[in-house]
Amino acid sequence: MKFSANLGFLYTDLPLPEAVHAAKADGFDALECHFPYDTPPADLKTALKTTGLRMLGMNTWPGDRNAGDFGLAALVGREDEARAEIERAFAYAAAAGIEAVHVMAGRTDGGAAAENCFRTNLDHACDLAEKQGITVLIEPINTRDVAGYHLSGTAHAAQIIDDLDRPELKIMFDCYHMQIMQGNLAHSIEKLLSKIGHIQIAAVPDRGEPDIGELDYAWLLRHISHIGYQGYIGAEYRPRTTTRDGLGWITKMR
Repeated sequence: MKFSANLGFLYTDLPLPEAVHAAKADGFDALECHFPYDTPPADLKTALKTTGLRMLGMNTWPGDRNAGDFGLAALVGREDEARAEIERAFAYAAAAGIEAVHVMAGRTDGGAAAENCFRTNLDHACDLAEKQGITVLIEPINTRDVAGYHLSGTAHAAQIIDDLDRPELKIMFDCYHMQIMQGNLAHSIEKLLSKIGHIQIAAVPDRGEPDIGELDYAWLLRHISHIGYQGYIGAEYRPRTTTRDGLGWITKMR
């Protein structure tokens, strides 16, 4: 398996370019991040070039987190803001050499207007992605951690992908979120494999390192490999102590 360090949760004590080098030193095969906007894209691109690591993905800006925002793309009445943030994310990704943008839906009432808003913004994101050779990701997120999140199940995500019919659009399948929401991960991943652009892992229920908890990742990752998944596995967990002290799981799962 090839593992990607999510720098939104790992090495957070370091500036982003230094975190890139730390992940390389610790044996990660690739990287991903959440909100790299405070780092000039040229600085990040230089760190990636020096280490030879790929940056697989980043997120659109979530909005005002102090006010409870967790994404903008499905928020009726904030379409201009959402579109501006999508365009900012794609501009940053293109400048830094980041391969995918996760378009965050946000918290909604789950109604038809929100769904239409989300799909319209995703279509715009796909237009940008097509021009720039970047992938658009949508991620179902559990509603225990993020109450009211518009996209919380893989069936919903798959329906959006089928209806929009844009080859740039894929699912980011986070095993932590989907174990909480629906379980049956092995079957879900197998069924959705052609629609999955990236897979992430973390322990359930505490979202720590994936070596303990209710999911047997050693078995699940072997299964994912056997059914033909050739991408990276994103380590998007919150370290229980420090990042480096918790990295023993990588050797066990390779």
